[in-house]
Amino acid sequence: MKEDFYGVLPPVVTPFTSDGKNIAEDNLRKVMRHVVSNGCTGVFVGGSQGEFFSMSFDERVRTYEIAADEAGGKYPVIAGTAAITTDETVALSKAAAKAGLSSVSVINPYFITLNEDELFDHYRSLAESVDIPVFLYNNPGRTGSVIPVSVIIRLSTIENIVGMKDSSGDLTYVNSILDNTENFSVFCGRDTCIYNELTSGAVGAVAATANVAPALVSSIYNLVQEGDLEGARKAQAQLAPLRDAFSLGSFPVVVKEALELIGVKAGAARLPIQPMTDSNRAKLKSILETMGLTA
Repeated sequence: MKEDFYGVLPPVVTPFTSDGKNIAEDNLRKVMRHVVSNGCTGVFVGGSQGEFFSMSFDERVRTYEIAADEAGGKYPVIAGTAAITTDETVALSKAAAKAGLSSVSVINPYFITLNEDELFDHYRSLAESVDIPVFLYNNPGRTGSVIPVSVIIRLSTIENIVGMKDSSGDLTYVNSILDNTENFSVFCGRDTCIYNELTSGAVGAVAATANVAPALVSSIYNLVQEGDLEGARKAQAQLAPLRDAFSLGSFPVVVKEALELIGVKAGAARLPIQPMTDSNRAKLKSILETMGLTA
């Protein structure tokens, strides 16, 4: 059920029209083509980098439909279907499955804090509602809470819960998951730790920087698979300036502006996120030029 999920699957941006009111559907397709043609093994749509939090239910479903049509079954597409309530999460996940997507990934409910049984039941209910693979998504920086390892161990016994994306950057946590589960795939969601998690047993990365530098991020994965750990470590180091540049603007605008600077139409982020300042945009452009990424 999980054999197609490996390598680098960028959490692609969602381009909007110039007025910010609609999805720029052709540009979303172009972003997908950009990353896949440069070595990525699939894509992740509707994640936080894709600004799911700024989109209506219908808009989120439309991104699933566009992505499924663009991929055409040639590569996997994972849909972010997180919501605060279980009912909405289930509804979004069913919509992703109906659209023909490969899998769904769900962050633990944000704003509220669940106990372990509530969290287990949330994910169990989701898994029972669809017949496609489900990936858990641990991102304490955005939710304010961690999915406990004890809950992950319980959830890993459910047939279609096949793995997780972890954005904590906590290698002790990741190793504990890998050591205490069987046939359970972990994707690195912290761009600075791709090399470390791959060499610990992760199967790939869902890396925001791969929107902008898909070939470089893919090379980290490929070099690890080839056993060239020194080369993989160097590639990880080469990626660091781009990841560090995320501090130049409010999330998630930096990746969108970086794409524009390399000639890939991504548009602006939706309000209340503002464009980068001119001075910080110039710094970003300099970083991209040094990395050989500008158009």
